[in-house]
This record gives sequence, C-alpha cells and structure tokens, in this order.
Amino acid sequence: MSNITIYHNPACGTSRNTLEMIRNSGVEPEIVLYLETPPTRDELVKLIADMGISARELLRKNVEPYERLGLAEESVSDDRLIGLMLQHPILINRPIVVTPLGTRLCRPSERVLEILPDAQKGAFSKEDGEAVVDACGKKIQGR
Repeated sequence: MSNITIYHNPACGTSRNTLEMIRNSGVEPEIVLYLETPPTRDELVKLIADMGISARELLRKNVEPYERLGLAEESVSDDRLIGLMLQHPILINRPIVVTPLGTRLCRPSERVLEILPDAQKGAFSKEDGEAVVDACGKKIQGR
C-alpha cells in the first residue's frame, strides 16, 4: 500500500504529469479517479484544510456547471461550494496529492516535488517537452 495518494483525472495533462513525477520518485501511488469516486464530504473538508486553502481556491472555474450554478458570486459559502463539488466533482480542481510531507493542489504539476518523500530517480520532462528534472534527479531552477 502506497503512502502517496493522487486525486487524478487521466484526461488532464497536469494530472498525468504529476502522476509521472510521483512514479519517477520510485513510488506507485494510490490513484483515486475522483470523477468516478468523489471524496466524501469529510474527506474533501480535510483535504481543503490540509492544503491550507479555501473551498473557493479549490474550485474549477472553466467548467460548465460553474457559470450555471452562479459560483462566481463571492456570497456563495464554503459549505455550499463543498456541497456542489461533491454533487459535480468536475468542479474540484486537480490533481490533489497527499504524502507524509503534506497535501497540495499540484498546479503546476512540479509542485508535487515539494512533498515527495523520495528524490526523483532521473530526468523528467512534461508531456509538452518542458524539462522539469535533470538527469541527476534535481529540479531544474526556475521550474
């Protein structure tokens, strides 16, 4: 059983890059396909608290239900936002990664490097070719 969990959407390039950086550290994480298996209310509240962000900061704004549900209104409470994220998991931004060193919304994907317990095992480039980690497993400066 892995001590790393990723809330993953395989259709998202950022999520795929994050997953591959976890694997590049020599770990196969627990993968939660959160669109198919959303977190419970308690799990989502804990993830938000552990990341130290508000529910609004976790909210995806560029998806269809956002406008229809009027979520741009600042008056919508965190409790309501959480409820809507559970009803419409597409509203949950991703990927979220949980490790023994912390929990992060990994946007950009290289934020995962801040919380991985093990170093990168070699070079890593994102799907678009952008180099993130050098051949020695060190994060490339400016990334």
